[in-house]
Amino acid sequence: MDGISDFHGREHMHEYPPYSPQDLRRRQGTLIAARLMVNAALTAPCAGGVSQMEAEIVYGPEQQEDIARKMEELSHQNRAWGDRFKYEAVMVRESDVVIFLGNRLAGEFALDAGCGMCGGRPDCSYFYEKHPHICGLVDATDRSSPLPLQGPLCTARVSDLGFAVGSALYLASRLLVDARPFFSVGLAGKKLGYCRHSFIVVGILAATLSKNPYVDINPDYHLINMGKVLENTRKQYITPRTVTTFDYRKWIPRPTRISGEEGND
Repeated sequence: MDGISDFHGREHMHEYPPYSPQDLRRRQGTLIAARLMVNAALTAPCAGGVSQMEAEIVYGPEQQEDIARKMEELSHQNRAWGDRFKYEAVMVRESDVVIFLGNRLAGEFALDAGCGMCGGRPDCSYFYEKHPHICGLVDATDRSSPLPLQGPLCTARVSDLGFAVGSALYLASRLLVDARPFFSVGLAGKKLGYCRHSFIVVGILAATLSKNPYVDINPDYHLINMGKVLENTRKQYITPRTVTTFDYRKWIPRPTRISGEEGND
């Protein structure tokens, strides 16, 4: 019981400056919420009740910068992704936590329900015809495809990933945490080795900031964002200081007298 009597403390939280002690305490709250979001995703309904989801939580300036840079790299490899990937890379940097959710079975173990949702005949033959297999066991060791998704994927499994993402976002809304899913973040994470056992990965960004960082995004956001604006302001402030010819210890201009005050001396 002696330990309980010592339970006291004081914690100050504020979102600025980034990664200061008060900001790190705030981010800890988002991290706790992210863990609960993953729990919600893992307990989401899935076909057959078979475990097929995996998740990873990533946070920290270096880790998030790696993800953002990979997204920017991808933006120049596909014109269709272009600006969207660059803008969403900024959102990764502005987030508190990045969550990756993936499905481990979508490209290797079809549901074998004969639903036909994959676009083929309702006997799963389309899925198996497109993959090397023996006795229904798919050989998924060839990961050299340049495509974002190496399909076809079992659509029932992909739908289960959607339920998992939806469950995570539902809990985020209940916890009043700003969160949004991104294909771009999931693709970059997959190429970096996150959720490496999955055939399709979705990235969820989460933050508890005064301004939701995932809405009201303007054109050229990769250039006009808070980080860039602050750096430019810093440059504009410091540069004029270095070109002045006077030092305060040698010359401080006297305040200009207002007309009519001479007689008050």
